[in-house]
Amino acid sequence: MKDLYYDAVVIGGGAAGMAAALEIERGGHGVAIVEREDFLGGILMQCIHAGFGLKVFKEELTGPEFAERFIEAVLQSSIAVYLGTTVTKLVPWTATNGGGDLGREQEKGVSTSPFPRWELFCVSPEVGVFRILTRAVVLAMGCRERNRGNIRIPGSRPAGIYTAGLAQRLVNIEGYIPGRNIVIIGSGDIGLIMARRMSWIGCTVQAVVEIMPYPSGLTRNIVQCLDDFGIPLYLSSQVTNIFGNHRVEGVEVTPMERGVLIREKAFRLSCDTVLLSVGLVPENELSRTAGVELHPSTGGPVVDSRLMTNLPGIFACGNVLHVHDLVDWVTEEASFCGKQVTQWLAGKMVLRQVPCRAGANVRSVTPNKLNVEEDNPLYLRSMIVANETDLEVRLDNRVIKRIQKSHVQPSEMITLSLGKKELEGVREDSVVELALLPHQ
Repeated sequence: MKDLYYDAVVIGGGAAGMAAALEIERGGHGVAIVEREDFLGGILMQCIHAGFGLKVFKEELTGPEFAERFIEAVLQSSIAVYLGTTVTKLVPWTATNGGGDLGREQEKGVSTSPFPRWELFCVSPEVGVFRILTRAVVLAMGCRERNRGNIRIPGSRPAGIYTAGLAQRLVNIEGYIPGRNIVIIGSGDIGLIMARRMSWIGCTVQAVVEIMPYPSGLTRNIVQCLDDFGIPLYLSSQVTNIFGNHRVEGVEVTPMERGVLIREKAFRLSCDTVLLSVGLVPENELSRTAGVELHPSTGGPVVDSRLMTNLPGIFACGNVLHVHDLVDWVTEEASFCGKQVTQWLAGKMVLRQVPCRAGANVRSVTPNKLNVEEDNPLYLRSMIVANETDLEVRLDNRVIKRIQKSHVQPSEMITLSLGKKELEGVREDSVVELALLPHQ
């Protein structure tokens, strides 16, 4: 079996993977990207709409344009790229585990460091089965869509039911139109963007049906993708049946009041296609089998201030860590992760960390520990929709930072930074907690 050795391996060649790999390569370490698709860029390559790069590049780009800038940087670097390659196993390396002879091959970016920690078993149609030995691994596999089975929609099982992301790939990459008369379940961002996309190609979008009393996607997408096209959005409503034998013929929509279905108000919408935009799940099957601890709120790994998991040398960033709303945040977080990997490879340790957790009205906070000696970028999600709110940061029940927010909602991520000065006075048993409270 062919063996390779790199200082670090990044699993996933999307926005997060490329940004992390570039930082590791800039730090002077040999790094490889392993990507199961036949191209770099990940989900960006099928997102042909604009709206990317406003924070990173200060201009509005399409998904492929945004990806292309990182792809060009990767191809001009010493980063080794393995496309069409799947990692089937990630296990600790031991000299007695068949790894006594490193068998280094002189390929692009290969390191000469003799201290691997992890071995990855990979397979590709071109190379077959091969093994990579490495000191650090970055998990950047992104996320996947929830499907009909996840939300248990009753009814028959006809053709014409797709996840919104699959429909986007069919239209934008494969060149197929999945249907002509569409109902979209869920108001996630991909579903909203597909409502506009299907309208552009001449389809009729009957409605978007959302179970929550507020939209699940960004406000800008509600305006640009639904309001501008006159597409109805039914909030507090549920699709309670799908009709059709060989092909979808319609859906039953039932309004809800205080979480209870009002059957007498149910109505039917005729359609031949149903698109599901009902949430994303971090892609952590490989992480789970490797023994990475996962967080119950985000579905991603529990990470410390360096974005390192409970397994030394395994880091995580991007949507595999927690689902982001903007790719700009993904690349920012992944670049930070790449710098932390570089420091870890150089032997720099974090001397003091303090646990960080979600408080009132906050669904999740990432990372789960803070470095008391440096600045810490933080990402959190609200559990509520509210105006005039204070984001309150408490250290041992003492308010150390308060930020007024004019509006918060679960679909829009909140970012902030906490530094050394704000974390003064941390004790061994201290805890930092973030909460969203009515404005004082």
